Amino acid sequence: MPIDGTPETDTANADARELIYVTRGGAGRVLALGGLQQMGWNLRRAPDARSVLRILQREPRRPHAALLDLREGFTQHDLAEFGTALSAGNVGWVAGIDARQLDEPPVRDLIRDYCYDYLTLPCPEAVLNTVIGHAHGMAGLACERGDTTSEAGFDGMIGESPAMRSLCRTLRKAALTEAPVFIAGETGTGKELAAMAVHRHSRRHAHPFVAINCGAIPHSLIQSELFGYERGAFTGAQQRKLGRIEMANGGTLFLDEIGDLPLESQASLLRFLQQGCIERLGGHEQIPVDVRIISATHHDLDAAVAEGRFRADLYHRLCVLRLQQPPLRERGGDIDRLAEYSLQRYSQEGHRTLKGFAPCARQALHSHTWPGNVRELINRVRQAVVMAEGRLITAADLHIESSLTAPPPTLDEVRDAATRAAIERSLHRNRGRLVDVARELGVSRVTLYRLMQRHGLRAHDPESPNTIHVA
Repeated sequence: MPIDGTPETDTANADARELIYVTRGGAGRVLALGGLQQMGWNLRRAPDARSVLRILQREPRRPHAALLDLREGFTQHDLAEFGTALSAGNVGWVAGIDARQLDEPPVRDLIRDYCYDYLTLPCPEAVLNTVIGHAHGMAGLACERGDTTSEAGFDGMIGESPAMRSLCRTLRKAALTEAPVFIAGETGTGKELAAMAVHRHSRRHAHPFVAINCGAIPHSLIQSELFGYERGAFTGAQQRKLGRIEMANGGTLFLDEIGDLPLESQASLLRFLQQGCIERLGGHEQIPVDVRIISATHHDLDAAVAEGRFRADLYHRLCVLRLQQPPLRERGGDIDRLAEYSLQRYSQEGHRTLKGFAPCARQALHSHTWPGNVRELINRVRQAVVMAEGRLITAADLHIESSLTAPPPTLDEVRDAATRAAIERSLHRNRGRLVDVARELGVSRVTLYRLMQRHGLRAHDPESPNTIHVA
C-alpha cells in the first residue's frame, strides 16, 4: 500500500470522492478498504500529520474525508502534531478506535473536538462508507461556504442587504468619476474599506492610496503630517519630509475623521483644494499635487458647520458625492454573513474545529445593537473562536448574554400587537364612534367590544349612555 499520498489505484477517478486513511498499524491491523474504492473513493494513505497536510494543500478547495485509525501507533505527542490538519476546513474527520479507547480522555477529547463521528474497528465496509460519506458531505458544505463568502459583496465588502446593495452601486458610480467623495457612517462600519474600493476601481488604481486619521494626530502635528516640512523648519527637523498629500500624488488621499480637523488646518486644506498646490512648512515653493480626496467621519458634519466647528466652504468642496455607510443593526442577514466570514477567517486560531453558531448565538447576533458595528462583530467572533468550549459558538462565548432575556415575539404576540394598534388608530380617526370603527375594520360591534376588552382598550361611544370600559 503506498504511503506517499498517491491514490491506491493506478488511475484515480477524477469524479471520485477523496479519502485519506491515516494509520501506523502493523501487519493485520491495517484496513484493506478495497471495497471502498469500488464504491467510488480515491484512497490515499498517510502515516503522519505532515503527509496529511501535503495531500490537503494540493487541492485546498476540494472536500476530503479522513479516517484516523487510533488503534495503535500514535502517542499523545503524535496526535498533538495533527492540530493543523484536524482544523482544516476542507476535510471531515472520522476516528477509528477499539471500544476500550473510549475510556481514554485524550481520545474522547479528540473525537469531541475534531471528528464528525467515530467507529469501532474493524467494521463492515458498508457502515464505513456511510459514516465517511457523511463526513465528506459536511466538508463539502464547508468548502461551498468558503467559496461563497470570498466572492460576496463588492471588492471585499460583504453584504447582500438592500442598504449594502445600494451602497455598492453608488461606490461603482463614484469610482468612475474624479469628484471628491464624502463617506458618512458610524464608527466601525467600514468607511476606509469603502474608500479603498473606490480607489481600486478608479483610473488612479495604479497610484498610491494614502490614508490619514485626522482625529488620531495631535493638532500641533497635523499641519506637518498633511503638508510636510523642509529641513530646519522647526527644532528637530533634521531633513525634508514629504506630507501625506504629496505622498498621494497621482492617487487618492483618504482623510478619515475629517470632522476632527482643526480650523487652522481646514483653511490650509481648502487653499490646496482651490489651487492644487501645497507649500511645505518652512518652504516657499508652490508644489503642484494631483490627488483625489475621499473623506469620512462619524460626526454629524452638518451640525458641525451650523455650530461653526467646520468651515462651510470646505464642507461643500469635500461633499460633492455623499455616501452613507449603513450601521450593522440595519443590515439584517448581513450579520449572519459577516459572522460566518469571521468564523472562517479566524477558525485556525482555535484549538478545535467549530461547526458554527448555536441558536442562542444567532439570536444574540440579531438582538445586539452593535455600537461598534462590523469591527465589533469581527472582534467578538474572533474572541469566541479562541475561548469556545464546545463545537458551537454560544451567546456566552460572544459575551452578549443579555440578549437572551428578550426572546423574539411569537406570531400570536405580533398579531395581538397589530390588532391593538389598528383598533387604536381607528378609534382616534373616528373619535371613539364604535359603529364607525366596526364598519371601518370590517367586524361587528360585538366582535369589536370583545377585542377591545381583550386588549385593554376603552372609548366613549356617543350613541351609548355609558363609556365602554375594560375590566
